[in-house]
Amino acid sequence: MTGDHETIDHADVRAATGRTAGHTRPVTVAPDDIVEGLHLAYEFTQHTGSFKARGAINFTTAHLAAGTMPSAGVVIASGGNAGLACAWAADRCSVPATVFLPETAPEVKVARLRSLGATVHLVGKEYAEAFEASRDFAARTGALLSHAYDNPYIAAGAGTLMEEIHAALPELDTVVVAVGGGGLFSGVAAAAHAHGVRVVAVEPENSRALHAAIAAGHPVDVTVDSVAADSLGARQVSREAVRWAGLADCVPVLVPDEEIVAARRLLWDDRRLAVEHAAATAYAAVRTGAYPVGDGERVCVVLCGANTDPGDLVTRASAPTGG
Repeated sequence: MTGDHETIDHADVRAATGRTAGHTRPVTVAPDDIVEGLHLAYEFTQHTGSFKARGAINFTTAHLAAGTMPSAGVVIASGGNAGLACAWAADRCSVPATVFLPETAPEVKVARLRSLGATVHLVGKEYAEAFEASRDFAARTGALLSHAYDNPYIAAGAGTLMEEIHAALPELDTVVVAVGGGGLFSGVAAAAHAHGVRVVAVEPENSRALHAAIAAGHPVDVTVDSVAADSLGARQVSREAVRWAGLADCVPVLVPDEEIVAARRLLWDDRRLAVEHAAATAYAAVRTGAYPVGDGERVCVVLCGANTDPGDLVTRASAPTGG
């Protein structure tokens, strides 16, 4: 990989594995006691609460090693997991980070980004305005423009998760991942394809950028209206995700919002895992039978993040009553 708009393969994921070693937390893989043959990858315990840390640290360290990291550092438009991961990786590598958010961004997100050392700018009312401001900032200052998912270093870094899952479960048949913009899917698919592992790509019914792109043969804009839109709300999937959907053994699956909510609740009630709706989206595919696990099939579901408000999980019905 020599540029920021090239495709990735397993060699890029392996290179990312070397760069991210010592920076990211190795994923814990635990058996599920509800579905036979199922395992859960606890990636929500990663730095900044999601898999995004993998891509961010790979992006940052790769540019540092190549001598292509400018003195102005990195800039990104994201108030979500990608922005947090970018700020964390930059801070870890002593690189300046600038994050653009809409003026409507919650103060808690702004405060968390600043606690990670990022300079935060609030611009406009919508993400698109913040994104354009980040592009202008990069052009004006020379800062390196990062992206939430559509970048080969970001995608290859995400793929290091699959390398760890395969090391823990060498006989794995299938990995199940939620899909938003396609960065996690692309990286995981590149590694899974090399290991002969099927990839189940799960999207909410009303946030189906990958499904629409597969049908069209290229990325297209979609309407986003899902409980998981905060993480899986990309209006267009990356070209690399479309490419890997065609190359890998890929099974695209859709799940309704009510099943995503139920799966998230089940993970809390059964395991006391407070994950975000994106993580529950992947679990819902197996729990509901949208992806039916075959007899003897060995499956791992990626619980990709936990940047969520757990308040709606702790109710009278599920809270402990004594002891």
